[in-house]
Amino acid sequence: MKVDVLLGLQWGDEGKGKVVDVLTPKYDIIARFQGGPNAGHTLEFNGFKHVLHTIPSGIFHENKINVVGNGVVIDPIIFMKEIDALKDQNFNINERLVLSRKAHLILPTHKMLDAASEQAKGKKKIGSTLKGIGPTYMDKTGRNGLRIGDIESKDFREKYNNLKAKHLQLLGQFDFEFDLEEMEKEWLVAANKLKEFTLIDSEHYLNNARKESKTILAEGAQGTLLDIDFGSYPFVTSSNTVTAGACTGLGIAPNQIGEVFGIFKAYCTRVGSGPFPTELENETGELLRKAGHEFGATTGRPRRCGWIDLPALKYAIMINGVTQLIMTKADVLTSFKKIKVCTKYSYKGEQIDYLPFDVLDEEMAPVYEELEGWDEDLTGLSDISEIPASLNNYINYLEEKLETPITIVSVGPDRNQTLLREKLTI
Repeated sequence: MKVDVLLGLQWGDEGKGKVVDVLTPKYDIIARFQGGPNAGHTLEFNGFKHVLHTIPSGIFHENKINVVGNGVVIDPIIFMKEIDALKDQNFNINERLVLSRKAHLILPTHKMLDAASEQAKGKKKIGSTLKGIGPTYMDKTGRNGLRIGDIESKDFREKYNNLKAKHLQLLGQFDFEFDLEEMEKEWLVAANKLKEFTLIDSEHYLNNARKESKTILAEGAQGTLLDIDFGSYPFVTSSNTVTAGACTGLGIAPNQIGEVFGIFKAYCTRVGSGPFPTELENETGELLRKAGHEFGATTGRPRRCGWIDLPALKYAIMINGVTQLIMTKADVLTSFKKIKVCTKYSYKGEQIDYLPFDVLDEEMAPVYEELEGWDEDLTGLSDISEIPASLNNYINYLEEKLETPITIVSVGPDRNQTLLREKLTI
């Protein structure tokens, strides 16, 4: 069996958690392949709202295995708090969750380095979530990192102290105050608790499962335009958020990738700094923010809002090899009489329909086409045939421009507010 991949096509916050939850019944294994607690995957069902940061979004389904892959970075403190919150709701987590020994650990000093570095940047800060993600990936590529498997070794504390000493030396270069003692105590207790979970060599585990005809869905975090290589650099995350990241983050060969589900909002949002060609810094942008409840699930920060950006979406579809599109938050556009779609950019005196190397807001202006909006409330719809004609026209318009089928349309945050189209194939 080939491994299907689900990922975001914009700057994150596209609704990946909800859609993974919806698709989980069709799979045996859900596997997170990158990122860390900078993710905030929100799921709603049975009147409850759940936000996951590290744990895969299939965790609420019985008889499904959730894998935290080698490409993920884990903060034991945040992870255990997430576990405790789920156990308080009587979910049997230990039977459903396994952790890759090769996943790297976020130390308290990683978070301090993150905060110190961001503070030192001043007005040039990138908008980090301050979760220690960047410094942890830096240690990974610098061959200094601690991995989950290290907690099983006799010299774990020595390895931890060596890495901490290196970080303290680096922190001495910043004008930054911190208190390590209490956080370190909590971290060491939480790290030790990771031993309570099943630790696996995830590359062998997943490939053996695939050979046994188990179905696997690889779950990405953040979004394509935050990819370390292909995103709006340097305002990006520290991992590969694209389909290729599923290969390196899980140990899956490229020729074993099957369907690629690309998720996008019916409009665009972004958290933190960085270019955003279609951003609306006006009343319309504020209406989108309020209607879409656009505040970060991890940070609580208000998201920047704007119209949909087709050149950026086409780029993301190309980079990822997307086979099916999933559009979320169609309900948020209700009551907008006109909906604008960016089809090109005005850039250095000409019109282009692709992302240039250096995407700077002041050099790029969106070129829009305008479509009719709709007034109907979509949140109570149960079938795709019930959608208003103008929304159907919007979907067909996007399919034609993006040359990729839209197979799922989300019309609300609850798992039941999901409309499947006939073209859906898994």
